[in-house]
Amino acid sequence: MKHYSLLIVGLVLFSATAPALEKASPIQMAEVSQRQKQLVPYSPDKTLQTFTKTVHGGVQHVVAKSADDTREIKSIQAYLQKLANDFRKGDFSVTEQMHGPDMPGLALLKKAETDDIQFKYEALENGAQIHYSTEYPQYVQALHEWFDAQISEHGNDVVPEHIQHHSTPAE
Repeated sequence: MKHYSLLIVGLVLFSATAPALEKASPIQMAEVSQRQKQLVPYSPDKTLQTFTKTVHGGVQHVVAKSADDTREIKSIQAYLQKLANDFRKGDFSVTEQMHGPDMPGLALLKKAETDDIQFKYEALENGAQIHYSTEYPQYVQALHEWFDAQISEHGNDVVPEHIQHHSTPAE
């Protein structure tokens, strides 16, 4: 009976700390999409973007839908490299402009010290990725909330060649 009670308490606590990911309203998604088109140098319509949470943070991929679209690929790579550099400096201004200052997780991410969170940029053949990682639980939580908000407002495209690479959240 004691184990059963502990199991129930654990489930209640887990469900209270893991809110369901709700999709943003169509109006909110359209507004974010419009701001995105103004803020990024590539065409969102010609790309796939995905956010994959991991134990230590997550991975953001942006890839061109066409592997032959070298202009889009170079634009994606330049943008994500700049974004990772800005994040390393604590500059989340583009994210704030796109999603607003009340975006979940953003306030805590902005408070992180320089080495608290790693933002590792990597060029891919068809785009780029940023690997976000930290050993601090509060920043892992903030990154997960931030990823959930990104998914809610942008959607989360399927990037088949990256699914296997991030099939376990242990990264």
